[in-house]
Amino acid sequence: MTAVGTVAELYRYPVKSMLGEALDSLVLASGGVEGDRALALLDAETGRVATAKHPRLWRKLLQFTATLDGSGVHITSSDGSAVEDVDRALSTALGREVHLAGVRPDGAAVERPDPEDVLAHGVDADVPFGTLEIAQGSTGTTFVDYAPVHLITTATLDRIGAEAVRYRPNLVIATPAGTPYMENHWVGREIVVGEVRLRGILPTPRCSVPTLEHGPLPRAAHAVRTVLEENRVDVEGFGVLPCAGVYAEVVSGGTVRAGDPVVLV
Repeated sequence: MTAVGTVAELYRYPVKSMLGEALDSLVLASGGVEGDRALALLDAETGRVATAKHPRLWRKLLQFTATLDGSGVHITSSDGSAVEDVDRALSTALGREVHLAGVRPDGAAVERPDPEDVLAHGVDADVPFGTLEIAQGSTGTTFVDYAPVHLITTATLDRIGAEAVRYRPNLVIATPAGTPYMENHWVGREIVVGEVRLRGILPTPRCSVPTLEHGPLPRAAHAVRTVLEENRVDVEGFGVLPCAGVYAEVVSGGTVRAGDPVVLV
């Protein structure tokens, strides 16, 4: 067993590609973090899941915030005002007809341009994109990109020089300085976090999302450019991709709390 750090921050994102909420604790089950990516917008024209991975169409989602409490999910705009008629308001804001969904369609997919194309040509450019089925590494029913849980370390964030929220992790792990990209080596390892046991299953490939405006945060091309230069990884089934963080599945669930120790088994 190897102690690697402690839980520094915890995040949940009730609506896919919107800003989420920082919490003191998260409840994890086999399907992932309770309430995380439980909802998503579906594009009425294509039926695909709206995600800022395709910034020309959907980057404005990152100007909305979703939170969850006992009465349900609440969406607010960048000025803090509540969004009431969600489908109508977001269709107007995004310039495309969308529908807020709580059930993931079979074969649900997103559109994902190569981040290098977005960096080279800009967020408004009509660049080529591929389609990618989401939740391939999850047994749950939510709209996660791949796996139930996403972790990233402070050492990796410090190396890149970017804020954690740009990478949309569930767990930020405080680790010693000077040890970036250690998450690459967590694949295949069990990760004990407090009372929860996870297993790393893939390094986390990075799209153009970290480079985009996130609420008040400005554009940050280096948030992906640094990873492109320093940490291209052969991701099983997907090819050689720029990665930061690790996707994990839940071996045994429970509650994770800020300050919990993190140990590799």
